[in-house]
Amino acid sequence: LAEPVPTTARRRSVWLFVNLITAILASSVVRLFEDTIAQVVALAVLMPIVASMGGIAGTQTLTVIVRNLALGRITWANARRALVKEIAVGALEGVGFAILIAVIAALWYPDWGWRLGAVIAAAMLINLLIAALVGAAVPLVLKRVGVDPALASGTIVTTFTDVCGFFAFLGLAKLFLLGHGA
Repeated sequence: LAEPVPTTARRRSVWLFVNLITAILASSVVRLFEDTIAQVVALAVLMPIVASMGGIAGTQTLTVIVRNLALGRITWANARRALVKEIAVGALEGVGFAILIAVIAALWYPDWGWRLGAVIAAAMLINLLIAALVGAAVPLVLKRVGVDPALASGTIVTTFTDVCGFFAFLGLAKLFLLGHGA
């Protein structure tokens, strides 16, 4: 609260600018699959679900890690244990939410049915695992190299989950729904 508004805005703006660049990167991944999206319009409707779930899961993980770093509960000595735990949580959540979204997608789009359900389920599992890994690892590495993980982690984690989630979902859709590789 003691920091002047312009100083706070300047510090945050750096990471917002980085986020703009990384959002363009994520959009570039989507652009690679324009033809796929044009052929399977349902993908455009479902893409935000994969990205949002990955982003929220990664943010939850990084928040827990940053908090525990600040409280001294996680150190470099026990970081591996925290990382393994978060990956296990991501795997468990990934399986559960993959099953749920598979059913929803199959019901929403009966023409694509369980093939679309399987594609989004696989993408969801992949993205939640990546969210857990990156959400735990990024703040640990940033802290280790002297960068404030509270400011920088969100941008990095969101970028990873967006890029990986879009690539997994659209790549799997192209491969399994349209029958050819990217």
